[in-house]
Amino acid sequence: MYVEVEKDVRIFVHDVNPGPDSKPIVFVHGWPLNHKMFEYQTNVLPEHGYRCIGIDLRGFGMSDKPWGSYAYDRLADDLYTVLQALQLENVTLLGFSVGGATSIRYMARYNGRHVSKLVLADAASPSLVRQADSPYGVPMEQVNAMLNQIYVNRPKFLQDLALMFFNRNLGPGMLNWFVSLSFEAASYSTIKILQELARENVTKDLSKINVPTLVIHGVHDQIIPFASGQLTQSQISGSALYPLYNSGHGSPVDQSDEFNKALLQFLSQH
Repeated sequence: MYVEVEKDVRIFVHDVNPGPDSKPIVFVHGWPLNHKMFEYQTNVLPEHGYRCIGIDLRGFGMSDKPWGSYAYDRLADDLYTVLQALQLENVTLLGFSVGGATSIRYMARYNGRHVSKLVLADAASPSLVRQADSPYGVPMEQVNAMLNQIYVNRPKFLQDLALMFFNRNLGPGMLNWFVSLSFEAASYSTIKILQELARENVTKDLSKINVPTLVIHGVHDQIIPFASGQLTQSQISGSALYPLYNSGHGSPVDQSDEFNKALLQFLSQH
């Protein structure tokens, strides 16, 4: 289905196992992927009574791909409009990578409206780029090099990124799958989100989160280091950290079984 979030911009929503008795989980994907990255969760969680709602951020997957703003505020506003349109309450919001940063901004910007639990998976928090209050980020020079490569050779960039994404050798099929999902994004959306990742910082948003929160992070993450996940968790009151010791950045895929086990345990807690 589609939800119109502003004039001529529609967000694609994949809704699995809707119904009055199913408990909603809203998945917000990472860059440069789309909702299909969560297939290893969507295959399992409905069997436990959960409704899995995957959204494609603007510019990615099956959503419309406008030229305009891709700032976190804009993405958080899109998320709010989707939750309103679907009339969802007591949602578990699960954000991965830039989807985690978007979810953090949403919680601060909308005071956690509609959301009863938050899961941050390898979240791009507090920032992607190294800053005084986010010392574990990457140098800006590295981001500029990534941007330059997208401008001149996006296929090679995506192939290189796929190799960094996972901790274990999951085989060429999985790497090709990652690249194919990434090609569903507009190239300019891929650039614009990376520019926002380099610009944004959610440090001030973290203290505004007031729902039970689980931070899941791959210990071998080469993109958002595990130390950033620890820093994020330390700044969200009452939150818990779940390390995945055999995962890189792509923990929902790297260790999908353990990821799902940790998620289900968290969901079962009152």
